[in-house]
Amino acid sequence: MIEIKSKREIELMREAGKVLAEVHEKLGEKVAPGLSTGELNDYAEGIIRKAGCTPSFLHLYDFPAACCISVNEEVIHGIPDRHRILKEGDIVSFDIGTCYHGYHSDAARTWPVGQCTEEAKRLLKVCEESFWKGIENAVPGNHLNDICGAIGDYANSMGFGVLEDYVGHGIGHEVHMDPEVPNFRMKRKGPRLQAGMTLAVEPMITEGTKEVRVLDNDWTVVTLDGKLSAHYENTILITDNGPEVLSLRKG
Repeated sequence: MIEIKSKREIELMREAGKVLAEVHEKLGEKVAPGLSTGELNDYAEGIIRKAGCTPSFLHLYDFPAACCISVNEEVIHGIPDRHRILKEGDIVSFDIGTCYHGYHSDAARTWPVGQCTEEAKRLLKVCEESFWKGIENAVPGNHLNDICGAIGDYANSMGFGVLEDYVGHGIGHEVHMDPEVPNFRMKRKGPRLQAGMTLAVEPMITEGTKEVRVLDNDWTVVTLDGKLSAHYENTILITDNGPEVLSLRKG
């Protein structure tokens, strides 16, 4: 069952999204060699709480931090650590949720640490572009697979792998709700999109294989071949006038 959000619910999600957009912008400005992922987690959590929100991921399924921070071959669910120091040439993904009066926004960004390789820059660029390719299709009357297929088709056409073990999702009064939102073309059309649906659309792409494994901490997902991965996500609202991205600053 996919919820159709009321005007009040949408406004609460917009507020959560505004704060989340600010968090990602400030993290992008702060990322630099020599900082630890633990320090960056604390910085982000401080911004979230000062703005009147709470971090959606802290203690969700017993996750121990406010942010998932994943470096290089780590795709998702990296646990922040004061001993994990970012180095020149790394890439680092931040997956963060904010909750405002019981309603959530979820977004991810991958940033270069100092100067990274041209290949890494291209990975980051294509990951973000694949998101936009997908949500071009996020209009009432289309099916979910129109979004999913466009993401995967584009990333694959540019030579990158697309994770199939982890997917996007619906979002609202819970972080994870129906429907699942894969980043690859499915065999079925999926549900028909309607105004008022809210989705977390999140391409996760890799330099090499799409195959992954989970580290011994039972959280961090890494590429099986050790190659780089990127993650770009926003919370979107389906409207009669096209998709509204709730986790980007307007203007």
